[in-house]
Amino acid sequence: MLAIAGVLPDDDARWSYEVKFDGIRAIGYIDRDLRLVSRNDKNITAAWPELAEIAPANPPFVVDGEIVAFTADSTTSFEALQPRMHQRNPVMIRALAAATPATYMIFDLLHISDRPLIGLPYLQRRQMLEQLGLRGPHWQVPSRLTGASAEVLAESKKLGLEGIVCKRLDSPYLPGRRSPLWTKVKNVLDQEVVIVGWRPGSGRRAGHIGSLLMAVHDSSGKLTYIGNVGTGFTQGMLDALRTKLQPLQRKTPAVDADVKDAIWLEPQVVGEVSFAEWTSDGRLRHPSWRGLRPDKAPHEVIREPQTRP
Repeated sequence: MLAIAGVLPDDDARWSYEVKFDGIRAIGYIDRDLRLVSRNDKNITAAWPELAEIAPANPPFVVDGEIVAFTADSTTSFEALQPRMHQRNPVMIRALAAATPATYMIFDLLHISDRPLIGLPYLQRRQMLEQLGLRGPHWQVPSRLTGASAEVLAESKKLGLEGIVCKRLDSPYLPGRRSPLWTKVKNVLDQEVVIVGWRPGSGRRAGHIGSLLMAVHDSSGKLTYIGNVGTGFTQGMLDALRTKLQPLQRKTPAVDADVKDAIWLEPQVVGEVSFAEWTSDGRLRHPSWRGLRPDKAPHEVIREPQTRP
């Protein structure tokens, strides 16, 4: 189930509030072993070996949550997860897990034993989840946030968090659907983007990617150009992007864009940027690269509503 971007509720008694974590969404199937499945239905279990000890479970159950990496100041870092998202070499995975361990933040219970729970109200599912006592070295059930929505959001900003997710107490779990019953309210603006090309760099970036060309699907489903992003990269990111994008080159653009010197790509790779605002002509102002999103499919990438608290 996916949240929509929106504004704070004005009827706190009907809602519950949770931290919006900056990580990778994953459904966890816990039986004799753990199996983790990403939002785009890929098995990502091998990338996160430190989570394996959550199994076995009797009875087995299915949960929803976010895989995160905590920094020294207890905030989460999406950048810290990037080296692990594509890595499948067992030796490298173990080394990365030791250097930057992940934590599975579990926020919903979908199934237990032979009983599906998705039709139950959120509050009942949440209470059942809390009764499981899921707390270990690399997994936990984060506390729900108490107080008025505006106060909760203000506190999340003070703590350097991405924002909050507001969940209606009576909401069922709607698999694969984006619903206003779950509303995300962010302290920063970000946008998933489809990479449709790049422009070569100059100066220190000569021979490398200078900027990435971005697109989203509009309300009719058409892939639409929204500008380029040239900041927020490390040299390691640029090298990895060049390797990943090189095989996707095509002769013609997949979008309508008057861009010179572009190297066009098949629209198959999803990333994420933060930005200041949308311009009147549908471009992102001051975008900054955050990282790749292999857990997202290109057809899912739409323009997020621009909302501020």
